[in-house]
Amino acid sequence: MSQHRAPRSRFRRRSAIAVSALAVLGGAVAVWLPSASADQTAGARPNAKVQRSLDDLVRGNGFPAALASVRDEKGHTRDYTAGTGDREKKRSRVPVDGQVRIASTTKLYTATVVLQLVGEGKVGLDTPVEDYLPGLVRGDGIDGRNITVRQLLQHTSGLPNYTETMPKLSEWQHTFVDDHDLLDMAFKEKASFPPGKGWEYSNTNYTLAGLIVQKVTGRPIGEEITDRIIEPLHLRHTYWPSEGEQTIRERHARGYGFDMPGGPLFDATELDPSWGGAAGQLIARPSDVNRFLTALMDGRLLEPAQLEEMRTTVETKGLHDGWRYGLGIVEMPLSCGGVAWGHGGDFDGYENRNGVMDQGRSATVAVTALPSTLEAAEAVNKALDTALCTR
Repeated sequence: MSQHRAPRSRFRRRSAIAVSALAVLGGAVAVWLPSASADQTAGARPNAKVQRSLDDLVRGNGFPAALASVRDEKGHTRDYTAGTGDREKKRSRVPVDGQVRIASTTKLYTATVVLQLVGEGKVGLDTPVEDYLPGLVRGDGIDGRNITVRQLLQHTSGLPNYTETMPKLSEWQHTFVDDHDLLDMAFKEKASFPPGKGWEYSNTNYTLAGLIVQKVTGRPIGEEITDRIIEPLHLRHTYWPSEGEQTIRERHARGYGFDMPGGPLFDATELDPSWGGAAGQLIARPSDVNRFLTALMDGRLLEPAQLEEMRTTVETKGLHDGWRYGLGIVEMPLSCGGVAWGHGGDFDGYENRNGVMDQGRSATVAVTALPSTLEAAEAVNKALDTALCTR
């Protein structure tokens, strides 16, 4: 799970709501020494290598805090923490399995709902977006009549990414936007390529996917994710924030952001998550993310035909070497052989990486700031690899 490619220029200022550490926001951050680490026994033995990888995220890579949840093949869970839960308080422990903004991991939940609707015959993967959202998708090289639902979910639409034109964090942190505001931002830009002729990660694709769900079901995407995924799986610590809700409901470590690379860090725990929407709004505990991933791969959410569609991947441009993208899911080679399936997420204040192996082992690693160097971004990916590969 190594990353050797230079980041694309569009990520040098802002990497909010991103899939991966595609963004390397140059500049340095201070390093906070960790408070005492904590783990929670739930039938699985603690692993020193996993703990050391989290300690290194704090000591060596400048993250205020790191936390991880690892679920083995038998469903036993072990949780780990490192760092400080609040930079303003001395000896502030990181809450074990605390809630974080899971950002673009939300895309996997959104894609799951869309594929459920495909299985119900209500949405066609190869149906033009125009059929569901007539007249909405228009711009320079942009036409919803030529873009399919599949291309939205797989980032092969060529649609520009609205996060490229977002203002700095301090200007939008407490500002509410709706989906059409985000689309207006995106459609002022030119398409990156004709539909189906390339691959480029774009949050705009999932804004539209959420609107398609709303058009077909008559209910907003957050409600559909809740009714179709969160409640059936009893994910009691996962939720879609209400409109205007800027806080994190349960115990959590504070998250930190900055306006410009190398600039001062400030508390970004409370912000308006509407900028994420169907592309990145959910909040969850790491252990809940693991339960979701396991249920998804076990076939508890999708029929075999739709799960096969989800796991049919294409080559990517800009992701880590060897990573491939399916329908809202990333296929990631592991150092121990085989692959993991998941979808990471970046949102100012929090970043997470997650994956589930075919044997059922799953892990989620989260940190409480976005990485500021390529090495720090790589360290988070390596920590996930360690959590999945170390028995």
